[in-house]
Amino acid sequence: MNRRQTMLLGGAGVAAAAGGLWLGARRLSTDDSATLAPEGLWSLRLARPEGGELVLADFKGRPLLLNFWATWCPPCIRELPDLNRFHDTHSPKGWQVVGLAVDGPTPVREFLTRMPLSFPVGLAGLEGADLSRSLGNTSGALPFTVVFDPRGRIRHRKLGATNSEELAQWASTV
Repeated sequence: MNRRQTMLLGGAGVAAAAGGLWLGARRLSTDDSATLAPEGLWSLRLARPEGGELVLADFKGRPLLLNFWATWCPPCIRELPDLNRFHDTHSPKGWQVVGLAVDGPTPVREFLTRMPLSFPVGLAGLEGADLSRSLGNTSGALPFTVVFDPRGRIRHRKLGATNSEELAQWASTV
């Protein structure tokens, strides 16, 4: 290889490295430190307690609050009225709320007859704990809430019960 070829090859390498650094810096600056949801999330199809199917892809493209809960979880039950009010208040503004019950179908159906929810609920069963782990819930505990922006980026995660003030703050930042 002659000197001219070596210089051209070296220059191309420097240009490629600079381009990679620029793209990386640009991605970080527009990403706001948010992480994308695992792509498999949007392909999930879950049974609904009242029958039919909950297709998570239907919720992509708008702000989404995804809540993992169970009928046997006292903090989950305490936060459901706040989540329901959030849904009723913010769904006209484009927000979506989805509850994923990490529970059996019969207890969920019985619970929802006593405490109807205005947002859709999917039956995630015990696999719901694995799904919540894939979204950042390292302990697998409940309740667990994840907020996605319209581009499918995770903006907030919360292990433990939410409250109306926190929900309002999240709505104002997504």
